[in-house]
Amino acid sequence: MTCNIRKKFFAELLGTFFLVFFGTGAAVVTLLISDAAGVAGIGPLGGLGDWIAIALAFGLTVMICIYVFGKISGAHLNPAVTIGLLVTKNIDLIDSVYYIVAQVIGACLGSLCLFLCLGAPAVTIGGLGATAPGLGVSYLQAMFAEFLGTFFLMMVVMGVAVDKKAEPGFAGISIGMTVAAVIVVLGAFTGASINPARTFGPYLMDMILGGANLWAYFPIYLVGPILGAICAAIAYAYLAKDSGVCELPQPFKE
Repeated sequence: MTCNIRKKFFAELLGTFFLVFFGTGAAVVTLLISDAAGVAGIGPLGGLGDWIAIALAFGLTVMICIYVFGKISGAHLNPAVTIGLLVTKNIDLIDSVYYIVAQVIGACLGSLCLFLCLGAPAVTIGGLGATAPGLGVSYLQAMFAEFLGTFFLMMVVMGVAVDKKAEPGFAGISIGMTVAAVIVVLGAFTGASINPARTFGPYLMDMILGGANLWAYFPIYLVGPILGAICAAIAYAYLAKDSGVCELPQPFKE
């Protein structure tokens, strides 16, 4: 591992750590508050307001991490985004492997630290913010929803961060608010992961720490986001092809 990729690895690890710690932390705190009031789940007390608060926690964390770590690694914070950029040749294979490993480790550490801060109820009541389909949502419906959410996210990434004609300085707020918008709409249906690492971390820590075993749902949050990111990246590259706008600027350019 070169010095340069070490720094990128650490930046992706830290960024995904903060994403999971603060984002899923908002979901866990919401569940703990609901439980203390004698109700179960996200929404019964605050309705859509609960999901808006959680969405803002995720979106603001993504925005801040992009501005902090974007100049180092590009702040992918999401294996689906990294794979989408790999397919369109905006990151090389070796770097993409390091990125994905860093993202998964960061997500696991984020869930572990959430447990260390909030104790056993974060697992037994909050499930560490693990995602699962909502009541009445089928496996395929949930996977399609994750596909669409990630497709939208990846299109925004390509348009505001990868496109060399993008206005500088707007990537963080644009991508962060896109994440927030997706969570507001899809949260009640799938938990709105749109990020395989964000789901993997809570699943693994729940299993280790005695929480629910939700691994049967993991393909929803692996296949849906990855396919969504790949399709969006290819679609945007096609749209941008003739106008020559799909060359990576800094900080994504190697």
